[in-house]
Amino acid sequence: MKTVVGLYDRFEDAQQVVRALIDGGFRQDDINLIARDEKGEYSRYLQSHEGEMEEKKEGIATGAGAGAVLGGIGGLLVGLGALAIPGIGPVIAAGPILAALAGAGVGAAVGGLVGALVEMGVPEDQANRYVEGIRRGGTLVSVRTDDTNSSRAVDIMNRFNPIDINRQAREWQGQEWAEPMETDRIETERLRYEEESIPVTGQSPDVTIPVVEEDVRVEKREVDKGGVRISSHTTEEPIEEQVNLRSERVDVERRPVDRPATDRDLEAFQEGTMDITEKGEEAIVQKEARVTEEIHVRKDVDETVETVRDTVRRTEVDVERLGPEWNRHESRFQDHFKTAFGRSGHNYDYYRLAYAFGYEMAQDERFRDLDRSRFEMEARREWERRGHRTAFDDVREAVYHAWESVRH
Repeated sequence: MKTVVGLYDRFEDAQQVVRALIDGGFRQDDINLIARDEKGEYSRYLQSHEGEMEEKKEGIATGAGAGAVLGGIGGLLVGLGALAIPGIGPVIAAGPILAALAGAGVGAAVGGLVGALVEMGVPEDQANRYVEGIRRGGTLVSVRTDDTNSSRAVDIMNRFNPIDINRQAREWQGQEWAEPMETDRIETERLRYEEESIPVTGQSPDVTIPVVEEDVRVEKREVDKGGVRISSHTTEEPIEEQVNLRSERVDVERRPVDRPATDRDLEAFQEGTMDITEKGEEAIVQKEARVTEEIHVRKDVDETVETVRDTVRRTEVDVERLGPEWNRHESRFQDHFKTAFGRSGHNYDYYRLAYAFGYEMAQDERFRDLDRSRFEMEARREWERRGHRTAFDDVREAVYHAWESVRH
């Protein structure tokens, strides 16, 4: 949401703004009006006709004097009341801001009105200027709307002679901003403002044209470009090995013999037991884990130079100085445009700068007496030096025609 604000010298202009906003579809409870009651007549009327104002808002609008004014506003806006603000004096207010000023003593000082405007979304420095404008007899109108309709609200407000608050604030610097201004001084200020607002013949008010240029800042950011996933698992593989195993076996063999017994043989008459053990080999499988390969993982970082191409926009303002006879010559330039460029696909505004350029060069003694070939060479150099976006060859005939006709 945005708050669009306008300040008006005449209460009647502000009243027309309110009516135009409502006719334009803006809601009544989004519109505020605050006016300095210089003579106190509106406040006195409200006090004496309080009940009547509530019951006959539309009817009072057909009356006379203060009743007609207040009835007109009361029939348009939500709420209408009178307040006395120290430093400003008596004021009348209508719309949601009335409740803000009347509640909790907010309207007890100038700062309360400033605070109410700031709460509505007006920057504090601007709010102070608008409050000073009210102190000097102005009437403030504001409307709260969304972005879509804010420009339409500005157009409506600009139809009814709003005060240039920034210019006025510069003139108020050094003057006292404390006490309410007297009616006579308010009228004097208004007359002076109106006289200064009338343009002097041959002059025009200051115009500020913003030159906007886009800048390019190229930054880097890290992005995921994939990678490598490494996983491990165990497999089993059958193996076979040939192993020679030795095995012992005891064989008992009885051999018949016939010989005389020896002393050693006689020892066999003793009783005893002899154990003979059979031994053998069996295969024992032992497994040993051995590292046979290592997987090394590393990141290789490559840096490349990438050329980034884009376009940037820049406001270019072409300034051409036109002499007092320009209007007389321009009608001939327009006729030449119809003949020479009528089927070019461009309108006259496309070539107007070229005609003005040729007109200017015809006024310059350096270029006035050149032949066509030399003139076009110098004109091209000057055209490109000034940085005009249109190619000189596209408008060369317009430049030459203007130079040739004006110098003669």
